[in-house]
Amino acid sequence: MTATGTNRRLAAFVASIVAICAFGANAAFALSLKEKVLSGAELKVGIHNQVPWGFKTPDGRVAGVHPDMIRAVLEPLGVKKIDFVVVEFGALIPSLISKRIDAVASGLAITPQRCEQVIFSEPDLAIGDGVLVKAGNPLNIHSYEDIAKTPSIRMAGGRGSSNTENAIKAGISKERVQQFPDVQAGVSALMAGRIDAITFSTGTAIGILQDPNIRGIERAMPFTGLLVSGKPVVNYAAIAFRPEDADLRDLYNEGLAKMKVEGKLKSILAKSGFSDGEIAPDTAKASDLCGSNYR
Repeated sequence: MTATGTNRRLAAFVASIVAICAFGANAAFALSLKEKVLSGAELKVGIHNQVPWGFKTPDGRVAGVHPDMIRAVLEPLGVKKIDFVVVEFGALIPSLISKRIDAVASGLAITPQRCEQVIFSEPDLAIGDGVLVKAGNPLNIHSYEDIAKTPSIRMAGGRGSSNTENAIKAGISKERVQQFPDVQAGVSALMAGRIDAITFSTGTAIGILQDPNIRGIERAMPFTGLLVSGKPVVNYAAIAFRPEDADLRDLYNEGLAKMKVEGKLKSILAKSGFSDGEIAPDTAKASDLCGSNYR
């Protein structure tokens, strides 16, 4: 055999090895995120370090309603490695799109605008107005209507918040609603007795009450917020994924539906302070909430 023939055979052999390696690399690269995490890869999940949504405790553990949800749904389905990454709230969706994280589990509400960028699981929580009052609810406040018809009740809310707007739309005159620049100022006024009630989102209200330094106040329960056509105005929270990871989103939805049927969802939400009435109804669908942007 000539040297030229040997070189040709060697070149062909090397080319075949390179082709096999390239095929293997391409096959691995072609795996979907669902396939990767079910095969043992780590799923990176974004949280924004806010009680009760998703946060790190002083001892370094990750807690919150949505980390609890995603673990309870995906771990039994075979996703064993979940790493939670703290990201500023405004950077959650950009981080998801840029693949710094693989999902968002931190109280993100489904909106048509967000649906232009990401896809959502079916909603788990219906987040409405949470009104805080003095312990024991001495003025028997259970709706905006109760406040509207009792001029002596001193009402408050956050400046520019949608919950304050809801209170005004529900019939409480704007002049009666004292508006505070931040949560701390409003809560301090309630604890000091300078106001009788203050409105936040239910999630914010729950987070406030989990602070051990907050004493002498509670949520007005039950509470009816703003009604439109007889239905409460709420935001629906869910887990967000990238559009190309629809198969992982669908796997999550399967697990979520099973948990609802088995009644496990209630206990997870209750652990973070949410009531049965705040569970998103089965009639609330991501497809309807996203509208034409649903994928």
